[in-house]
Amino acid sequence: MKRITIRLFFTLLLVVQTLLVWAAGKPVFELSMPLTVAVGESFRVEFTLNAKPDADSFHAPAFEGFDVLAGPVVSTGSSIRIVNGSMSKSVSNTYTFVLLAKAAGNYTIPAAEVTVDGETVRSNPQPIEVVDEGSMAAVQGSTSQRQQQRETNREQVQNRIAEDDLLLRAVVSKSSVYKNEPLHVTYKLYTRVPFVDYSFDATPTFNGFWAQDLVNRQTNAQSSRETLNGKVYESYVLGDWLLYPQQAGELRIDPMGMTIVAQVVVQSRNFDPFFGSGHETYNVPRKVQSAPVTIRVKALPEGAPQSFTGAVGQFAMECTPPADRLAANSAATYTVRLSGTGNLTFVQAPTLALPSSFEQYNVKTTEAIHATASGITGYRQFEYPFIARAEGQFEIPAVEFSYFDPQRSEYRTLRSNSLQMEVTPDAKGTSSEAVVLPGRGLSKEEVKLLGEDIRFIKLGASQLKPAREPLIFSRLYWALLAVIVVLFGVAYLALRRKIRESKNLVLVRGKRANKVALQRFRAARQYMEEQNRHAFYEEMLRALWGYMGDKFNIPVSNLTKEYVREELSKRGIAPEDCQRFSQIITRCDEAQYSPAATSQMQEVYQEGVALLSLVEQRVKR
Repeated sequence: MKRITIRLFFTLLLVVQTLLVWAAGKPVFELSMPLTVAVGESFRVEFTLNAKPDADSFHAPAFEGFDVLAGPVVSTGSSIRIVNGSMSKSVSNTYTFVLLAKAAGNYTIPAAEVTVDGETVRSNPQPIEVVDEGSMAAVQGSTSQRQQQRETNREQVQNRIAEDDLLLRAVVSKSSVYKNEPLHVTYKLYTRVPFVDYSFDATPTFNGFWAQDLVNRQTNAQSSRETLNGKVYESYVLGDWLLYPQQAGELRIDPMGMTIVAQVVVQSRNFDPFFGSGHETYNVPRKVQSAPVTIRVKALPEGAPQSFTGAVGQFAMECTPPADRLAANSAATYTVRLSGTGNLTFVQAPTLALPSSFEQYNVKTTEAIHATASGITGYRQFEYPFIARAEGQFEIPAVEFSYFDPQRSEYRTLRSNSLQMEVTPDAKGTSSEAVVLPGRGLSKEEVKLLGEDIRFIKLGASQLKPAREPLIFSRLYWALLAVIVVLFGVAYLALRRKIRESKNLVLVRGKRANKVALQRFRAARQYMEEQNRHAFYEEMLRALWGYMGDKFNIPVSNLTKEYVREELSKRGIAPEDCQRFSQIITRCDEAQYSPAATSQMQEVYQEGVALLSLVEQRVKR
């Protein structure tokens, strides 16, 4: 009895420890906030999780009846404890919001959700009471005085933030540019007070501009110190764009609007002789907006060169012509690279005028472009593949590229050297002579094409006839069509018959009886050659019984010697042959466990095969 009590005690202790470990490992998501606040009072709401959440899995509740001044501010902490040589580690993640109570009443902060290792964890809903301290002054005099002091402090805090402590400006590199000339605009926030959060109320729309964003949105805004109007500010770049005006005239850059939650710390009047004087922190929302900017866009001057396609900036051109000696019917490439700074994205391929006997293909374009504050820099490379079809001396004209230089306010043209190219006969040495048609005024290249690729038109009545009879609607066509129809009909009938027979399970079973029996006879023969007596007689019994059951559709429950003899007699099998089946079954049953029956395997095998062959010949379904 004592042993049983000890075992029960240790079992109960083990179960309790297991439950404690499970409870300690279960994530807990708690809500921490005051139970009573005053109208117009800001307070903190903290959701604390004692585990590591999945990425971007936190879902905040709807704070109905409150204004969200800041949040969520995420903070992560971890601690390690070592007690009696045992180390434990804890992790905490806290999501903090700053809310402002708008009206008196009883509210409930709903549950927030977060995912931990794929499992959703919810916080506890928390009721909160918002009171109007003005109507409860008689009951809570001291509380009203404290709230009145906070209201006074809040008014003082509002006055402590000057108008120029928070500024939002749009800084533009130029106020007057040419069409397609790059313009750099930066939106900066200047602050002389700390802030805890911000949100965008209005973002600019660049109507009439093509905009290239230069800010990496994956990184946080970096701060720097700047002096503005004689005051030192912390500046943050909130937006950085490269703009290309697409039309002339005055274009307006819209303002950007933001709400900044500034944080002000004031010293409390309540002095504690032990802990010293306290401090109170206030979050003050302020709306700031940049001023709109008007840009004067000048039209490009008149008299643009013919090769000008809209490029504005500073460019250089490098041409790589093919070899000056080329075999006929061989391919070559003319390469033009344009590099520099400007609207490279809109630069088009210059025109390459090749002789008419040259077969030119689509231009291949490759580029390496980088956007910077001064403009888009890099290069665009154009490859002109072609094939020279006729031999002779040819001239490839110079390639021209024109652009407008806004620094010099003039058009500039870049020009390559012309190329004298000799096209020799192809590798086979063939060169067909051209035939000149009188009165046509064809050039040398056109004459070569005429001699090689174009044959003369024969005049007079034509005596053309087909070399062979077309297949369609011919005798062979109708014969093949008839054969296809007949084959389709035969295949359809055969398929219908096969489907009909497959539905007759008795017929299918009878047809496969002989096939299954032959497979089992082969297995029995193999066992006989291996002198495996037990397996041989077992396989012979399966072959005989299985054949009779499938052939005559006899259920397994009725598969006996007498029932099989009756079925064989009904189908005209001689009585002595019916008796042979019973004798073979009896010999197999007895010889399966008789050591002296090894020499009889050959005889039993031959009798079984002969009997099934006899039945298969006489019984037809």
